[in-house]
Amino acid sequence: MRRHHLDPHPHHHQQTTPANHAPPGSDLVYIAPSGVQKELMKPDDIYVLSLAAQAQSLDRRQRVYLRSPPSYKPSQCTPLFLAAFTKRRAGCCIHTHSHWAVLVTLLLETQGAGNDREFRINNIEQIKGFGRGFEKSGNLGYHDTLVIPVIENTAHEEDLTEFLEEAMDKYPDTYAVLVRRHGVYVWGENVHKAKTQCERCALFFPLASKSRPR
Repeated sequence: MRRHHLDPHPHHHQQTTPANHAPPGSDLVYIAPSGVQKELMKPDDIYVLSLAAQAQSLDRRQRVYLRSPPSYKPSQCTPLFLAAFTKRRAGCCIHTHSHWAVLVTLLLETQGAGNDREFRINNIEQIKGFGRGFEKSGNLGYHDTLVIPVIENTAHEEDLTEFLEEAMDKYPDTYAVLVRRHGVYVWGENVHKAKTQCERCALFFPLASKSRPR
């Protein structure tokens, strides 16, 4: 299985965090370092992690790296990427700090408690770019409703992990989770599908924000 994290819009104003990748049939995950411009990375700058070794670790916060570049530090997003890989067998996970993702979570807050936990959209052609759900065949249709759960932000990114996993359990068909006042995580079974779904989010969030009643 391939596991990646990458920038779906390298020339857009959408901030993303590091990438994870593993060759087919391997349990290795390749993780880009934190705080480095991704287009300037070299192969030796990338962390390598074994899912099998990580699963055997008694401390979830203690990552077992097979390669650890001495000049950098791994992303705090790493345990969230691992959640997508292990709970959804994703081949790619993308995390962006898109201002539209942040804005849509703020707009949802105005709906009041209990109505601010989901982003919903339907009757939009590009919704067809989303799959029907984990281990389900086919994609959503024009009249289907895409539901993306919203979780609350935390002071430290890795502390989001349990809340992301809870959202995955509660919404087994979702391919994305919004983090209020922070951004969004999007995953897919391969790079192409994760990138396509992330691009759809980049369309849906501003569309929903700009079309809301005034």
